[in-house]
Amino acid sequence: MHTSSPLRVRRAITTTTLAAVVGLAAVACGSDSSTGMSGMDHGSTNPSTSASQHSMPGMPGMDGDMPTGDGLTASASGFRFAPSVSSLPANQAASVRFQIQGADGKPVTAFESDQTKLMHFYLVRSDLTGFQHIHPEMAADGTWTAPVAPLQAGTYRAYTSFITKDSTGKAVPLVLSEQITVPGSASTQPVPAASTTTQVDGYTLTLSGDVKSGMAGTLTVAVSQGGKPVTDLQPYLDTYAHLTAFHEGDLAFAHLHPQGTVNGDHGGPTLSFHAELPRAGNWRLFVQFQTGGTLRTATVTLTA
Repeated sequence: MHTSSPLRVRRAITTTTLAAVVGLAAVACGSDSSTGMSGMDHGSTNPSTSASQHSMPGMPGMDGDMPTGDGLTASASGFRFAPSVSSLPANQAASVRFQIQGADGKPVTAFESDQTKLMHFYLVRSDLTGFQHIHPEMAADGTWTAPVAPLQAGTYRAYTSFITKDSTGKAVPLVLSEQITVPGSASTQPVPAASTTTQVDGYTLTLSGDVKSGMAGTLTVAVSQGGKPVTDLQPYLDTYAHLTAFHEGDLAFAHLHPQGTVNGDHGGPTLSFHAELPRAGNWRLFVQFQTGGTLRTATVTLTA
């Protein structure tokens, strides 16, 4: 790949379709089930470093299973994402309460840890702005509460990423979503052009690698500041960077899984991700990384 030109996501030449397409979440970081409350960690603000749990070497948070689908359905594998609201007020803080319900309609209360959290909740606007990554709390009755930062008017998609077990005891990693509307006059923005570099808070992120549509590949992100390599990245969700991608138009979701292990506040300058993007087109990437106790989110576009 030539890093001097926009990174391209190329459609693979194949006669069969991959059975497993990357979804929002990977498999548990650790295998113990939990029924208590998850810690709340709002990804759009500046939380301190999350507590780390044991992870498999090579790819934190993965043990071989992958959620299927693209996150664009509210029900799958006998489970349903059931939010209590379909709209939120504009320009004010709010909360989204929801349950994950089983085939019997009863709320699920047992979940397994996925990258140190029992639940990952995401919001993104139809024009791929307004990204929020939240770790909500669960009440004893299985109702989760996700505190949402003020939103501009528009149409959003809310995603839940979690791991639970089916009736046979098999772990089921899922990503489910529903549409949420914020009333008012909405002015959308065009998706920025593809690039191999992006900046946030004085940090420069440079992308490279061989990532093809529908096939497994490796995406590399190099982090620098003032022209010098950054080597003090702090652990966030048991990795040195968390990377999610949304597809322009239908808002299909992909989580690019980190490779490598965590060793204190010494991450960088180069980070690698296992990447599988299910279709061609524009993908908007959100790269979350932490330095000095501050969580930062960089954005960049890949184009098919």
